[in-house]
Amino acid sequence: MSQSALSPDRSNMAAIKALTYMMFAMFAMTTDSVGIIIPEIVKTFQLSLTAAGTFQYATMSGIAVAGFLLGHLADRFGRKTTILIGLILFAAASFLFLAGTSFLFFCALMALSGVAIAIFKTGALALIGDIVRSTAEHTSVMNWVEGFFGIGSIAGPAVLSYLLNRGVPWQWLYAIAGAMCVLLIFTALSVRYPARTAVSAEQAAWTSVFALMKNRFVLLFSLGLFLYVAVEAAIYVWMPTLLAGYEGPGRWIAAYSISIFFLLRAGGRFLGAWMLNRLSWSVVLTICSGMILVCFAVSMAGGIAWGVYLLPLSGLFMSVIYPTINSKGISSVPKSEHGAAAGVLLFFTCLSAVLAPLSMGAVSDAMGGPIYGFMLATVFAALLFCGLMLNNAFNPTRDVFQRADQNDY
Repeated sequence: MSQSALSPDRSNMAAIKALTYMMFAMFAMTTDSVGIIIPEIVKTFQLSLTAAGTFQYATMSGIAVAGFLLGHLADRFGRKTTILIGLILFAAASFLFLAGTSFLFFCALMALSGVAIAIFKTGALALIGDIVRSTAEHTSVMNWVEGFFGIGSIAGPAVLSYLLNRGVPWQWLYAIAGAMCVLLIFTALSVRYPARTAVSAEQAAWTSVFALMKNRFVLLFSLGLFLYVAVEAAIYVWMPTLLAGYEGPGRWIAAYSISIFFLLRAGGRFLGAWMLNRLSWSVVLTICSGMILVCFAVSMAGGIAWGVYLLPLSGLFMSVIYPTINSKGISSVPKSEHGAAAGVLLFFTCLSAVLAPLSMGAVSDAMGGPIYGFMLATVFAALLFCGLMLNNAFNPTRDVFQRADQNDY
């Protein structure tokens, strides 16, 4: 595989980072707008909520499967090629939404866009390892990246709501994302990527993904992501149902609870990037996971009167956890395997995004209310806190990251 002999200058490095940030903001505009699209799909095709939920599951399944099986592409063919393949595929799927008329066609495009997201996202995550100089900087940049994802998750629903209020079909949100994607493709073509160690086809083969599954650190960080996403999903999937009908003094908070949560989560990630340059990552995660558990536990003990304030507030403490765990999971393997590692972590992220809301919904239906689903989420929050507390106490990855800083960055 050919490598660039040029070391990127400062402006080129800024362009690479900007490209990465905007990729995450762009696809977040679509993935986090599904909740608003589903009612439109129900109305158009006369579907049940379960059937319409296929939009969410198709995207997450596409990301999960492609992340697991295709994450190695960034290691084999290079970051630039992988990013371009993913962006071109995503742009094509986005524009095709304008040509669709059937529910199955839209579901197929959702799955295809999920595959595309997995391809360029694993390429972008692997690229981060090439442009930073330490595992600590890797974690800080990851929080910036996820901060821009948070901005996209706020902008997407806002743009979609504006379009729908103007009588414009929801498909045009994807056309806007597709247009943004075209600009990102030209940007990706123009920047110079940092030189990286070439790997053989055998080293980067998809079988290496299964080899990573035997890496205890990758598995532990994957478990951490699974538990975190289960807790976060309780908020953005079931909190509106839990707070429906609330008429207390915080009813305006209940009305905008999801927006408040996303705003705090996005802002907290930029704050987290600053904090992680000054404090130990394991301490930060222990404190934040403990505060999440407090928010959930007090909400369960005090009821909706407390939950209406504390559950949206939990977004501030959730903000730093996902990008940091993701960063440390990727950094626990050599740079030549960053793409495959990102794919494995992405697989567990999306698996939880599908299974956790389903399990909470099933518990809520069986027990007679959404509060019981949140009790299950509180158990997930407790497990996450215990795991991160043990990580902080024993610091099992200390030597791994020290060797990475000395030899791989």
